[in-house]
Amino acid sequence: MKKILVVDIGGTSVKLMISRTEKRKFSSGAKLTPKQLVGQIKEATADWDYEAVALGFPSTVDNGRITKDPKNLASGWVDWDFKKSLGKPTRVINDAAMQALGSYHGGRMLFLGLGTGLGSTLIWDKNVLPLELGDLPYGDATIEDHLGKRGLERFGRKVWMRSVRTAILQLQKAFIAEYVVLGGGNAKQFDTLREGVEIGHNRNAYLGGNRLWQTDARTRKPKWNIIS
Repeated sequence: MKKILVVDIGGTSVKLMISRTEKRKFSSGAKLTPKQLVGQIKEATADWDYEAVALGFPSTVDNGRITKDPKNLASGWVDWDFKKSLGKPTRVINDAAMQALGSYHGGRMLFLGLGTGLGSTLIWDKNVLPLELGDLPYGDATIEDHLGKRGLERFGRKVWMRSVRTAILQLQKAFIAEYVVLGGGNAKQFDTLREGVEIGHNRNAYLGGNRLWQTDARTRKPKWNIIS
């Protein structure tokens, strides 16, 4: 298997992983452009040896193509050619889907990323379905406004945690998920969760990036079906 550089782009930082333990990062934010991202990736990984790139991006991705500028970064991302600009074979997937893929251990799993916003993905068998649940109406706003960083800051930890638990129960039933994995930086707010709900880890993005490059031994086609 190829040596993969995994790039996990978040609303506040970009994490670069060449193994589960070897990680580097730099700040992202509302002024980060794709050109700046590529330049900083090359600078930060100049002494790393890798053959291909798996890139998790915080917006909608269709068949490896970014189709919408993200809310928390600058504009100019749609149709950006990372293979050309990075000079390496590159596969792009939604960032929550990449962490979900690394968190998956069979059955029907719903992944919810509690970070700057709300990431979401459903996985079963070898099928990966990135979801866009963040804009769903929820109370007086959207579900992302309640469960994302803004909700935590607005309502406080106790109310926010109650909202998250309620949403998990509703969404698990709606998607008939056998279990739910909570990822993202704010998942660590929870010490205990009910049976069927697990805390993921940001390191799982590395495994997800490597799985993105897995191929079927018989057909040599990608092992995972990323549904757009």
